[in-house]
Amino acid sequence: LCLQMTRWDEILTLPVQNPTILEFSAADITWSMVEGWKDSMDRLALIPFSRVGDFVRGESNNKACPTRFHVEARRRRSPTMTCKPKVDGILEYILYWCSFGPDDYRKGGAVRPSRSSCGKRKTPAGRPNTKRGCVCHFIVKRLIAEPSLALVIYNHNKHVDKKGTPCHGPMDKMAVGTKAMFAPYISDELLLEVMSLLYVGIPVETIMQRHTEMVEKQGGPSNRDDLLTHRYVRRLERKMRRSVYELDDDDAVSMNKWVENNQDCVFFYEDFSDNDTFVLGIQTDWQLQQMIQYGSRSLLASDSKFGTNKLKYPVHSILVFDQQKNAIPVAWIITPNFTHGEIHRWMGALYDRVRTKDPTWQLGGFIIDDPLTDVRTIREVFQCPVLISLWRVRHAWHKNLMSKCSDFERRSMMSKRLGEAISSICRGNGDIELFQAFLEDFIDCSGFVDYFKALWFPRLGAWTGVLKTNPLATAEVASAIERYHHLLKLRLLNEADESIYQRADWLVHKLGTKVHSYCWLDEFSGKDSFSRYWRSEWKTGPNPWQQGLQIPDSDIVIEGNCARVVCQKHKDKSHAILNPGSELALCDCSWSRKGNLCKHAMKSAKVCRDRGLAPPSLALLRYYQALANVVHCPPNDSVICDHAIAVAVSVRTQLDALLSATNGSSPDTSLFKGPQSTSDNEPRELDVQEANIENGSEVPADEDSDEDSPACKKRKPRGPSDEDEIATATQVSEAESSQATSLRELDRCQDSPAPQERVRRETSDGYEGTAVMEISDDEEETAAAQITQPSESENSQATCVQEIDRNQDSPARQERGGR
Repeated sequence: LCLQMTRWDEILTLPVQNPTILEFSAADITWSMVEGWKDSMDRLALIPFSRVGDFVRGESNNKACPTRFHVEARRRRSPTMTCKPKVDGILEYILYWCSFGPDDYRKGGAVRPSRSSCGKRKTPAGRPNTKRGCVCHFIVKRLIAEPSLALVIYNHNKHVDKKGTPCHGPMDKMAVGTKAMFAPYISDELLLEVMSLLYVGIPVETIMQRHTEMVEKQGGPSNRDDLLTHRYVRRLERKMRRSVYELDDDDAVSMNKWVENNQDCVFFYEDFSDNDTFVLGIQTDWQLQQMIQYGSRSLLASDSKFGTNKLKYPVHSILVFDQQKNAIPVAWIITPNFTHGEIHRWMGALYDRVRTKDPTWQLGGFIIDDPLTDVRTIREVFQCPVLISLWRVRHAWHKNLMSKCSDFERRSMMSKRLGEAISSICRGNGDIELFQAFLEDFIDCSGFVDYFKALWFPRLGAWTGVLKTNPLATAEVASAIERYHHLLKLRLLNEADESIYQRADWLVHKLGTKVHSYCWLDEFSGKDSFSRYWRSEWKTGPNPWQQGLQIPDSDIVIEGNCARVVCQKHKDKSHAILNPGSELALCDCSWSRKGNLCKHAMKSAKVCRDRGLAPPSLALLRYYQALANVVHCPPNDSVICDHAIAVAVSVRTQLDALLSATNGSSPDTSLFKGPQSTSDNEPRELDVQEANIENGSEVPADEDSDEDSPACKKRKPRGPSDEDEIATATQVSEAESSQATSLRELDRCQDSPAPQERVRRETSDGYEGTAVMEISDDEEETAAAQITQPSESENSQATCVQEIDRNQDSPARQERGGR
């Protein structure tokens, strides 16, 4: 007994290992040798129980000997026990065995007697013809003393038979030319690919034809996925056709059954109770991978009210942005009558799920689209700044102006006044009275005015407050969310019988099958091979932002309050844009008439700002104001103040140098004189114009397609900010893609001795610390929000953030932390 207690004391003092990769194997773990039974030594390690699946997948993908592990035996104990728990008590015992064992169906091999007489299992451990007597296995124990941990005992880690000779894989000479060379079954990645192609309507024969051509091109099979058979794909297609969403006549019972059958893609679920409503959070493994890959030190965005008018339960989407600046849904939250106070119920579970996979994952910023969202919960959970996007407001106003106001001139004047009102409020020079004056001046346009009074006027108080206190998301972000919203409508709300929209089981079934498959197809590099099956639900070509960058400046003609953009497909035609450079510009193209941001409006706005005919974007202006706040409103602490001013001046100097070098004009610091120094009505001065973009790397495509433009640039994360601290927080600008080239120039400059010497001089004498991040209780994380907000266009400011991050790791920071 004493020996047993000593063993468990040694086990429970072992470090918990949690590798920061998505899947890990035994090679990524440091194993400990602890005395076991009968004087044997056990090779074991402690890992989080939630990552057992990652370990199993990683060990199965062993390049030296690919295989798959199955559950050979499992025992569970109820978590609620009346007896006193023992230190060595086990909540769950799982025995994982290589699928090439333990039985041996080779000639002369040993087969357990119970296997020949047992009945057919629902989920067989492996195909009999693959059983070759492999003894590789490991045990996972979930301890009562530490339910969140898993004790992995891996004594037999060699893929050999009882004689000690290799029995499968490349080391087995008898397996050459047979399926035993590879792992059994196809990989999860290929399974997802085949199922997604089937769900979007690709025939089985076409899938197999493309697969066969690929295998022949590479000279024959080289892994288990190359052994995909027509019979297996046909079986998957039959399974897909036979699946139904209606598991029970009662919608609530059917939902519960769906949740039980799909536990692997449900990260949060609570049924109706006396105090709370039903909430379901869906996130597949693929979505989790996208969230980790594109969300770390970048942005998450929220589309919180999809299907409010049609669906039984609206869909709340959480989005990330890929390298092409397209929005990818990484989670769907479904709840009846979504209220903003309920996000605390599921947001922590979403964050914990990501951090379990990658403990180093950290968010750079969270974008909301509703002023009533629980901002405090977001800051507490993700520890990041919160930004507001105007895409929903702009889309609704734009769409209804086009449909409810037929007078061309009046429509132009109304859109201009609404854009000026938003601009004034964001600059801190206006309030809700601006909209009251708007309604009085355009009382004769009864269609739009009545709509505005009934739907938007009661909400303007909340919108006005949040626009004054929160940093703004860019136009690239707005167009990305807008495009995702449009595609989700095409993919989800396309049923002939609209009564089906009132069933929640149909909603979760279609989100997890067809909609998820289309989202996967958007990121699939080989989708062009299936272009003959293209349909409206597919997303093709570059986004409108990239299309707008491809339009030459010479094709833009500014005529007073109107701009003309030559059609790139038909040079004899042109599109008219009203109020170019305004927050509510109107274009006569088909995409814009639906209320969307089009490439013509974004390109004309960029040209207007480059030529000094329009003020800088609100996002860029707020960024400059935040820098000015750091310089002109330093904190009380002298040490932090010195560091803050040093880095702020360094950022400003680099921005001025970039603008001056690119535009050939002298730098101007007028924008740094204070938050209120820029007039709403004065055009932007020539000496602070954004740099013209010279990036020619965008993907060429049909430049006149009516699709929207997602764009958002990733940035380094910063700490959380309180509600008061967000008052002056800003983000890097929106449509000023002109500084994309400036980033590359600055990167080259930083590699040369001169800029490095300049940075050292500016940060010398103790100025190398965390200047912007540690200013004061009220301002330190405001500065973080200023620097961290990503955008596609102001890439030059990303370098500034990286410089601050390097400064934060300097000895000065450590010395100050010691004091």
